[in-house]
Amino acid sequence: MIAALAQIVALAFASGLNVYATVAVLGLTEHFHLVALPEQFRAFDHPVVIGLALAMYLVEFVADKIPWFDSIWDAIHTIVRPIGGALIAVNAMGAATPASTALAALLGGTIAMTTHVTKASTRAAVNVSPEPFSYWFLSLSEDVIAVGISYLALQHPVIASVVAIALLVAIISSAWLIVRVVRRRVARRQA
Repeated sequence: MIAALAQIVALAFASGLNVYATVAVLGLTEHFHLVALPEQFRAFDHPVVIGLALAMYLVEFVADKIPWFDSIWDAIHTIVRPIGGALIAVNAMGAATPASTALAALLGGTIAMTTHVTKASTRAAVNVSPEPFSYWFLSLSEDVIAVGISYLALQHPVIASVVAIALLVAIISSAWLIVRVVRRRVARRQA
């Protein structure tokens, strides 16, 4: 139960950053036997699921690098990422009682939504930055973190959940700092 809860936290966090990368990692690790996944994750091994996840990951990879368009993409994914986090959480539970399944869905959806909202807010704040390098670095970092935490959650779920929680706290804590710095830059440019 602890491992399932830890996987829910880590995979939901990753889903909030990039649900397609998370699903692709689950499918590819099972397909290539990199990690022995429990039976409940075998649904992600289907070639159509892997193919769609990879295709959508590539679309998101490009969309995330285009200032302002990424905000539109994030607005659309305000629905997609939490639902993806909830579905992954339900799969992480496996055969469980209906109450446990509902709680897992709520937890997964809530964590994915919190991560997504924090990501989208940070991205919206960075959109006003005139130089693209910090913007691209932020986008690439999100991709690496989503893939890394997803893979770590399959091998060491407790460590992955601790990392995810620490990152979530750090992101939320520093989001206000990013917003303040960007506001100051904009105010200086207008003055």
